[in-house]
Amino acid sequence: MRLFHTSDWHLGQNLHGQERDFEHACFLDWLLSQLKQHSPDVLLIAGDIFDTVNPPLRAQERLYDFIINAHEQNPDLTIVMIAGNHDSGSRIELPAPLMRRLRTHALGRVLWLDDGQLDVERLLIALPDKTGAVAGWCLALPFLRPAEVTGALLGDDYLKGIGQVHERLIAAANAKRQPGQALVAISHAHMAGGSVSEDSERSLIIGNAEALPASLFDASVSYVALGHLHKPQRVNGEERLRYCGSPIPLSFSEISYQHQILDVQLEGATLVSVESRLIPRAVHLQRLDAAPLAEILQQLAQLPDVDLLADTQRQPWLEVRVRLDEPQPDLRQQVENALLGKAVRLVRIAAEYAGSGARQEHGEEPLIELDQLTPQELFSRAWQESYGSDVDEQTLKDFAVLLHDVQHEEQLP
Repeated sequence: MRLFHTSDWHLGQNLHGQERDFEHACFLDWLLSQLKQHSPDVLLIAGDIFDTVNPPLRAQERLYDFIINAHEQNPDLTIVMIAGNHDSGSRIELPAPLMRRLRTHALGRVLWLDDGQLDVERLLIALPDKTGAVAGWCLALPFLRPAEVTGALLGDDYLKGIGQVHERLIAAANAKRQPGQALVAISHAHMAGGSVSEDSERSLIIGNAEALPASLFDASVSYVALGHLHKPQRVNGEERLRYCGSPIPLSFSEISYQHQILDVQLEGATLVSVESRLIPRAVHLQRLDAAPLAEILQQLAQLPDVDLLADTQRQPWLEVRVRLDEPQPDLRQQVENALLGKAVRLVRIAAEYAGSGARQEHGEEPLIELDQLTPQELFSRAWQESYGSDVDEQTLKDFAVLLHDVQHEEQLP
């Protein structure tokens, strides 16, 4: 059995106000070409399909057009996709009855039966090979929200609830499988030991408290297709525990990432190989590192001029970092004037002041932009300013739950 592992498409994402639809369209066209060329049995999409719980209509059209095109091109292809923490589980599942006709399975939530047992049947998906025989089973684990794995019958421990879901689902899968059939898990989670991006992935709960141990997936699971972390990586060096990463750089901290999908080969229940297939970058991200304004203006003057015959949609996105001794009211105007006729698209100017040096010695804090801080960091700073002490861990966890509820209060389309 052959699988393609993808994740974190973030359809509908914008970069400091600039739409990324062209880049996503290029990725999906490339993915269709890879499906046609290599004919895998299964395509796995491990969450964060959309960038927000209420994605723009164009982003939804991109997803459903892709599914239709993939099915028409590869009618034997099975697609399994799960909701991530950026997605609305209800929205992902809403068209599920229609998508099943296209051999596409969409899982957004875990459900519990009246007797308190996990509804495992909806989370176990048969994976047929090209002959139609069941070659394996997919254990679909969408992002597990606290409300789904805690409560009167489950207790209040979030991580313990997650552990119970994994334990029950793996046990049910092992009871269902036949000799020679592989178990493949698809999950959207932060695994302990995973390397996060500087400013891309939204914290799932708080700090590293949400990081899950790799031991949740015992040796009976041949491959675990993970989503959430945007950097391609193995978890704890295990070949079977993989993040494939995002298909495009979602922030300037991801400029150096080798964006890819993973081509997974299994023989029976044995993992044979995992091969990276690098995704061409349709639009490059370019960053000028912090330097004095005069030096930055010189660097901008050396950028290539506009080619009137070139596609403007492929012009790089540009972030400029400027080191200043004092505020420059006309900073943006100077930068924009220097970029006239240049083949780049400015999306951000970040001014860094000399507060980390001499000014800080006199008790002044360096200027920090709000968009560089997470809500948790802002809350911690506000607490420190109001009460003169660090916020305690329990209060941070309570804040994280409230934040989570606010971010996902509009689950239905």
